Amino acid sequence: MKRFILTLLTISIIISCEDVIDVELPDNDTRLIVNGVIRVDETQEYLPIEIIVSKSSSFFESNNIAALESAVIYYGTTNPDAPEILEGGGISNLTELEPGSGKWVPDPTFDSDQRIRVSNINEGDVFQLLLTTSEERYFATTTYVKSVPIESLEQGNQTLFSGDETEVIVTFTDNGERDDFYILDFDFNEYLVTEDEFYQGQTFVFSYFYDSDLELDTDRTINIGLFGADESFYNYMNQIIVQSGGDQGPFQTPAATVRGNITNITGIDNSEVSDNVSRNDNFALGYFAIVQEYKKSIVIDNEKN
Repeated sequence: MKRFILTLLTISIIISCEDVIDVELPDNDTRLIVNGVIRVDETQEYLPIEIIVSKSSSFFESNNIAALESAVIYYGTTNPDAPEILEGGGISNLTELEPGSGKWVPDPTFDSDQRIRVSNINEGDVFQLLLTTSEERYFATTTYVKSVPIESLEQGNQTLFSGDETEVIVTFTDNGERDDFYILDFDFNEYLVTEDEFYQGQTFVFSYFYDSDLELDTDRTINIGLFGADESFYNYMNQIIVQSGGDQGPFQTPAATVRGNITNITGIDNSEVSDNVSRNDNFALGYFAIVQEYKKSIVIDNEKN
């Protein structure tokens, strides 16, 4: 068993330049922003699909709701002889939850159920997202990634620099049969990334410190999530955390923007070309991922602080 103390929002700052690109955007550059991270609770019947889209016109203005003509998710397993073809899966047609909300969910008006059952997906299944506006088409692909349960959360009594931080000790056991990347959601838009390179198949115990400016001055419940990630999503979140300094969530727009996995494929018939992320600069911000998540809660006792 290993015990670690984490004082930053990220363990690793090693970024894959192949998958993550920093782009300095001018103030008047307009980008589609996609919050497409679907966290799957396998005890539920259906995937909680909700794709949130907006449009940014300036880093100093609020994001505006983006208008889509359609949003579709394709899923299945890849055909080894034709990787662009998905087999044994299905299609989920989405509709805007309420006009102008920017939230797209499985369309309940279809003759067939557009929701995706959890029992119909497996680790490694491929998901593709196709978004169409009046002028452009955007495409993203991802695979379903598993996680492991949080075994325990415990409030500690250690502090760091100011002496007013709140320590939470997290324990989980890595799956030794695969290489894992994890993202932890510590509530309050605070995230951490870690990979199992140094604790493959072992029980991992570490301390996370909530800063004193969160003002946890009354007993309150903190919800912590542990979800899986592939290496590309791990790198994306790592870079977002580094750039935001923990002050922003992963789908707010910092001054230097991280490129995700959503590509503009306008005028391209073969979606395989979308893998070439350097094709043009007219890409969307945000990320599309389907990941398993485990959650656990802890009530903070301020008498310990």
